Amino acid sequence: MTSSSAARDSLEGLALGDGFGERWFPLFRTPREAFEQIRGRRTPEEQPWHWTDDTAMALSVYGVLTAFDAVHQEKLALAFGATYLADPGRGYGRGMHRLLPGLAKSPGNWRSGARELFGGEGSFGNGAAMRVAPLGAWFHADLAEAAEQAALSAEVTHAHPEGVAGAVAVAVAAALAAGGRAGGHLAEGSELLAEVADRTPPGAVREGLRRAAGLDAAAEPWRAADVLGSGQRVQASDTVPFALWSAAHHLDSLTEALWTTAEGLGDVDTTCAITGGVVAARTGLDGVPEEWLTRREPLPGWVADAEAHELA
Repeated sequence: MTSSSAARDSLEGLALGDGFGERWFPLFRTPREAFEQIRGRRTPEEQPWHWTDDTAMALSVYGVLTAFDAVHQEKLALAFGATYLADPGRGYGRGMHRLLPGLAKSPGNWRSGARELFGGEGSFGNGAAMRVAPLGAWFHADLAEAAEQAALSAEVTHAHPEGVAGAVAVAVAAALAAGGRAGGHLAEGSELLAEVADRTPPGAVREGLRRAAGLDAAAEPWRAADVLGSGQRVQASDTVPFALWSAAHHLDSLTEALWTTAEGLGDVDTTCAITGGVVAARTGLDGVPEEWLTRREPLPGWVADAEAHELA
């Protein structure tokens, strides 16, 4: 399994989870309706399932990796800025509306711009985590490099240590999932969560991962979300532990992983994007119902071209 194929599969799963998760917001159905339909495993009928800024930014990460086989921060800043200007209506958060437009013209400004967000503390939101699973899959052969490259990718927009930690955790989880697919030892469940926690910088994200590792795999997803956070506060520490708990206990079924994650509600597109990116690093889109594949918004055509060039 090549780095590019693992990352491409992860990207496909991230985008599917993003679009699927978006269906459960109040724009489409009330929280009660959403919960009842999720529990009943009733697939949303509207289409296409548009993806959001989670996938838009993941595409930028993937594009830089296919071009350079590493995170070049100014190249990534430029890609984020250009992608934003091309379609700013993908659901970007307040901080990104402020930061990204200027990066298309002055990508070097990410250093000061990212630090100036949120009163000079930098963002500790879930934006760096939501987009990074394909990077973890790309570097699955070296967990230390996956963590290092994830931190570099996060710093372009998230200067706060917790924002960086969220990205590191998701990248390591995706690397472990992809590594198991490649024939190595597959850490899963509490074992995976504990290893991810060990490789995540100290702080609230790591503490949440340790709580997730101690949480029963049979817990009701909504209860797990109550304990770990469902992303409702849009913070890395409130998002990553639950999304990875769901992924870690469903590494053989992307579909069931997404249903489980959606049941936690909250910031559903982002939690499902994280879960989808991690699980698909192992499964690809195997087992996903045809109706899901028909309803999802496809990735841009250049993604397949980039992979073909990488493999050539």
